[in-house]
Amino acid sequence: MTTAQEAQREASRHPLDDLLRTERIPHIWCPGCGIGTAFSSCLMGMKESGIDLDNTVMVSGIGCSGRGAGYVKLDSYHTTHGRAIPFATGMKLANTDLNVVVFSGDGDLFAIGGNHFIHAARRNVDLTVVCVNNFNYGMTGGQVAATTPHLAKTTTTPLGNPDAPFNLPLLAYACGASYVARWTTLHARDLTSAIIEALANPGFSFVEVLAPCPINYGRRNKEKPLDTLRLFQEKSIIKNDAHPTELDVDWERGVVLGTFVNNPRPCSTDMYDKVCRLEEKPAKKSAA
Repeated sequence: MTTAQEAQREASRHPLDDLLRTERIPHIWCPGCGIGTAFSSCLMGMKESGIDLDNTVMVSGIGCSGRGAGYVKLDSYHTTHGRAIPFATGMKLANTDLNVVVFSGDGDLFAIGGNHFIHAARRNVDLTVVCVNNFNYGMTGGQVAATTPHLAKTTTTPLGNPDAPFNLPLLAYACGASYVARWTTLHARDLTSAIIEALANPGFSFVEVLAPCPINYGRRNKEKPLDTLRLFQEKSIIKNDAHPTELDVDWERGVVLGTFVNNPRPCSTDMYDKVCRLEEKPAKKSAA
């Protein structure tokens, strides 16, 4: 290979090629889907954070976002539905030196996996959880999810969702997460910066990513991909340190983005060592 050919080959490399299983590309995500942008920001954050990537694992559950673990060239685990966090917790407890990133979707993490999220946040397990919230179960046909906005249409709520959705940052805050942020896929640089901060936090970090799902959610709600991005641009309000009770997803009123909680505190393994570790007792002197 000539020098010119080598230079051309190097120039054609993607900046994340060293972190991607390129043999599995192209990926399965639909045109206009926001997961690829969220995944790219996550990987960029991991690279720029300076963490030891040889000592880093990614865990995903089931769903469109759950396919992320299969594309990253790290130790990665595509786990059962709703169980990404307990798998990740087990890894962290077995090897506290690991950097453990959970990358999954709103359905996986907050419906079938909701109870696991609650208790991992309560215990402040040292995990970084990135949740791609596209407001429905995208992979299995577009059913209503725990995050589907009120009155939005899905395959299982064709007349509109009668229920109120979760406010995910409020849930994370109320359960004890020590870092909480939210961005959209339009705010890719801010999202990357948030993931860098989340990785540096010694405890349970949660980053919500609002993302378009044009094929299932968007199509049923007459919302084209560019319409969603325009909504992200025009109806987003950046307000760091906003109280989590202000963070309902309401596009009529505007949706607040930013970093809302950054309050490091002892993580679960620190507390286990402090409370549960048996210290060696001094040996008794033998009788003279």
